[in-house]
Amino acid sequence: MAEQPASRPDRPPSTAWEQRLRRFGRLPRPRTPSLRDRLVAPFPRPLTPWSGWAGPLLVAALAGVLRFWRLGSPHTLVFDETYYAKDAWSLLRLGYEGTWPDRKIADPQVLADPQVIPLSDPGVFVAHPPAGKWVIALGEWLFGLDPFGWRFMTAVLGTLSVLMLCRIGRRLFRSTALGCLAGALMAVDGLHYVMSRTALLDLVVMFFALAAFGCLLIDRDRARARLAFALPPPEPDGRTRPDAVIAARAGTGPRPWRLAAGVCLGLASSAKWNGLYFLAFFVVLTLLWDVGARRMAGAHHPYRAVLRKDLGWSLLSLIPVAAVTYLATWTGWFRSSDGYDRHWADGRGGTWSWIPAPLRGLWHYEYGVYQFNVGLDSFHKYESNPWSWLVLGRPVLFHYESPKPGTNGCHTSTDCSQAILALGTPALWWTACAALLYLLYRWALRRDWRAGAILCAVAAGYLPWFLYQDRTIFAFYAVVLVPYLCLAVTMTLAALLGPPGATESRRTRGAIAAGVIVLLIAWNFIYFFPIYTGQTIPYADWHARMWLDTWI
Repeated sequence: MAEQPASRPDRPPSTAWEQRLRRFGRLPRPRTPSLRDRLVAPFPRPLTPWSGWAGPLLVAALAGVLRFWRLGSPHTLVFDETYYAKDAWSLLRLGYEGTWPDRKIADPQVLADPQVIPLSDPGVFVAHPPAGKWVIALGEWLFGLDPFGWRFMTAVLGTLSVLMLCRIGRRLFRSTALGCLAGALMAVDGLHYVMSRTALLDLVVMFFALAAFGCLLIDRDRARARLAFALPPPEPDGRTRPDAVIAARAGTGPRPWRLAAGVCLGLASSAKWNGLYFLAFFVVLTLLWDVGARRMAGAHHPYRAVLRKDLGWSLLSLIPVAAVTYLATWTGWFRSSDGYDRHWADGRGGTWSWIPAPLRGLWHYEYGVYQFNVGLDSFHKYESNPWSWLVLGRPVLFHYESPKPGTNGCHTSTDCSQAILALGTPALWWTACAALLYLLYRWALRRDWRAGAILCAVAAGYLPWFLYQDRTIFAFYAVVLVPYLCLAVTMTLAALLGPPGATESRRTRGAIAAGVIVLLIAWNFIYFFPIYTGQTIPYADWHARMWLDTWI
């Protein structure tokens, strides 16, 4: 039998100088991973077959308990629930947004016992597509038109988004612990918490954009695994060599997760139009991932290879799928006879008469929606500029009452406060500002693809709002950023722990620093919890939580 070649050691033996330098913190050069491992980084071996799910499920259970606790309180229509909760009920009954009386008349009737629902058939103009309202309608179908019913599905999506983020963080960082940390941070973010307990549309956008991000991560791993499998088998030294021909010509097979991402991005866009920016940014992101994979596999012209092998299917998997999904959410409007502008194009000729009349009617309707949204500049007390969002410059007060002494849980001699403030947990958001700078360094100077992916998602949810600084916009739109801010903080805390092979003392110092930051974030959430949930507290306690004058 021929003698087998000796296995290559992980690293050469340390010299005397290296052993001396290790006393001062120098680390030996880590083993260079194989090409296959660089294409698809392996997951650590789990302790048990279910350990990759147990932690995320526990974190999601905690988030769910928090979000469903007294979900029906306050028993009122909070902020813009007055529009979306009623429009959702209209979709459920009519298939389109019907006509309601003025909110001062309709809201008390909806909340009364016995309830009166003053909905009539004529369609009305609304400023947002229907998908988010269909999500809210599902809760109303299950539990009726009441506060618990119209908030139920946002609480469900808020809880599921925590579970998704745990699993996304696990795949991104190849660590179940770091994935659970990212999910736990989002579970205790105040803005995410408030939006999970309010029937608004922005959390729906956040959920489906995050789902698309997760689908694209799975697609990235699977496509790279197929590319790695197509490369020549390992040589006797255990190394797989790049192959320019295979890297340029190999296909990546069917990509169902990219199709799923297209569906999710279509649903995000059909909840609110800012979901379209996630579609645009994620298309570019996935193409750059394909370029990086083919370059790593050995392609001499990776952009040309992607143009030939990946571009067409990538665009078809995302953009047309998202467009079809968007149109599908309008099914109720298409099937109606009284929906707003439903018959606008009937009998109209012209250049575009070859397009079916319902589609032309929808286009006319959506053009009017676009003009309304870009021209909305009416003053609102809680409007804010996107420059202030990351530092929590102007949070939005969703609900406020001043119970008198002896009423509604007020046990002081002076007036009390009941407030719901859409405020991110300050310790988390202010830490995230520093974390984003660290990720910029990791992406720009260290070419860390994970930092680039997180920054791309932040840019998709944040930068487009700078195009509309004259428009009436609010800080709670930034809820779409929360998952990626939590991932950024998690990646920064992981860096504090030290690189692989760090000394025990270095690890200990890093763990203490990271633990202190996490505990401060958790304490900060607990401290602000009364003004996230509308609890009755003394006015002085409410005022003590207004850390900045702009929060009042």
